[in-house]
Formats: sequence, C-alpha cells, structure tokens
Amino acid sequence: MDTRQIIIAVLATLGAGGLAFAFLEPLLSGANRAEKRQAALIEPRAKRRAAEDTSTRKRQISESLKELEARKSSKELTLEQRFERAGLDWTRQKFFTMSAVGGGIVALLLFVLTGQPVSLIGGGVIGGLVIPRWLLNRMCKTRTKKFLEEFPNAIEAIVRGIRSGLPLNDCFRLVANEAKEPVRSEFRTVIEAQTMGISVGEATARIYERIPTQEVNFFSIVIQIQSKSGGNLGEILHNLSKVIRDRKKLRDKVGAMSMEAKSSAAIIGALPFIVGTLVYFGSPDYISLLWTTTTGKMAMGAAAFIMFVGTMVMRAMINFEV
Repeated sequence: MDTRQIIIAVLATLGAGGLAFAFLEPLLSGANRAEKRQAALIEPRAKRRAAEDTSTRKRQISESLKELEARKSSKELTLEQRFERAGLDWTRQKFFTMSAVGGGIVALLLFVLTGQPVSLIGGGVIGGLVIPRWLLNRMCKTRTKKFLEEFPNAIEAIVRGIRSGLPLNDCFRLVANEAKEPVRSEFRTVIEAQTMGISVGEATARIYERIPTQEVNFFSIVIQIQSKSGGNLGEILHNLSKVIRDRKKLRDKVGAMSMEAKSSAAIIGALPFIVGTLVYFGSPDYISLLWTTTTGKMAMGAAAFIMFVGTMVMRAMINFEV
C-alpha cells in the first residue's frame, strides 16, 4: 500500500469519525435533552406570561367599567350640576332671585285675572318652583340633543387625526377649536383638565357628568380602556361613530313612527278643555255648575284625576328609549 492510499484512508476515517461525532455528541453529552428541558420550561413560561397579560388587560377593563358604573349611579344632581348640563354659568343666588321674580309676576297675573287671594299662593308656587325647574330641564335636554348631533363628526375628526399620525391630545385640541357648540366647549374643558394634570381618561369621563348619554359613556369607556391597556384607537372610534349614527337614525325613525300617536294623544288631551270653553261661551249658566256646586267640584276633581292617569298611560305607550 503506497503513501497516497494511506493518506486517503486516514482522511476518510477522520471524516467518518467527524460525522459520527457530530451526530452522536449531542446524544452522548445530553445537549438535546437539555434543549428539550429548556424548551419545556420556556414555552409554559411564555404561555403563562401571555395569560397574565390577558388577565391584566381584562382586570383593567373591568376596573374601568366598575368606575364608570359607580360614577353613573351617583347621588342626585345638585343645582350647580344642572347649570353645567344646561351650559349656564349661573349661581344659586341668581337662580333663586329669578325664580322669586318669576313667581311674583305669575302670582300677580293670576290674582288680576281671578281676583282670588288663593291664586297668589298658586301663582307663586307655579312661577317660582315649577316653571324655572321645567325651563332648566328643558335647556339641559336641548343642549344634550345639540351635542349628540355634532358628536359623531367630532369622533370622525379624531379618527382622521389619529390615522394621519397626530397624538390624541392634538386631535382633542382640533375638535375644541373647530367643532360646533356644545361639543367645542366640552372638549375645551377636557383640554383644560389635562393641563391641570388630570389624565385623559378621567377628563373624558367627566363629560358624562354633563352630558349623561350612552354615546358619551361609550366614548369615555373606550378612551379609558385604551389609555390603560392600549389598542387600535382609530378603528375602535370609527366603529363607535358608526354605532352612534345608527342609533340616531333609529331614534329618528322611532320618533317619526310615533308622531301619529303623539298627535292623537295631544288632540284627545285638549278636547275636554276645548269643549268646556265652547260650552261656557254658549251657555255659561249650564257649565258653571261644575265649579259652583259641591257635586260639580267632585266631578271635576274625578275627571281631572282620570284624565291625568290616561295622559300618563298614553305618554308611557308612545315614548320609547333607544
């Protein structure tokens, strides 16, 4: 055997030995078993970490919802909170002064028309207690209605700003400068609250205290959850805008469908007064027995009670919550 063949045989032996060592060394040294043990330890740890992140996110969402529900079920509104909902900067003294003036005017008018001293008390109660609070509640409802008409446009402006790369605070500032009232003033209040150190979630949650609607509640929940646990805020707000618009369409549709029933209820409720007035002009001695005799007064009281019950029943039948 010459030298070349010996060299080839040695090289072949070394190569075969190297291949055998490469395949058998992990088995002999236990490296594969170590890798499997590490994988067995790392994989459950990763799953456990993902589960912990999911549970933390759920807990944060649950805490946000509980806070909002607790705020929603707060005690009765104060007079200052009613002023905020109506968009007024009044004080208690100004409201009570105007109520007293209104009560005095109504009392004097009733006294002049009837000539009865009792009308002074009735007019004072109606003009000083009933009418001011009714007007205040009416102003709150009107402001809430205007807010809901403009609110979807404000949300879409925020969505466009987020998708174009603007921060959420800049989107709020854009709405506070460009939107119509009362959305502009509400978002300006959010910006001012943030400058005072209040978080964006807490600042948006305070909108619900002034505009107590489900749409604002949804918006504050989305902002609070996103600020704590993250998420695609642009997509969520876009879906919320669609939901708000669909709710408005459904509310308008229900209002149109129930308008006939409301008109019928108004006509039926006005008929006794119209007929009584016409009968009084035709034969006053005949109808005056209703308030000049004891039996007539009892009949008028019973009729007023029955009419009040019927009006409340019709109101419950034609008013729908959407």
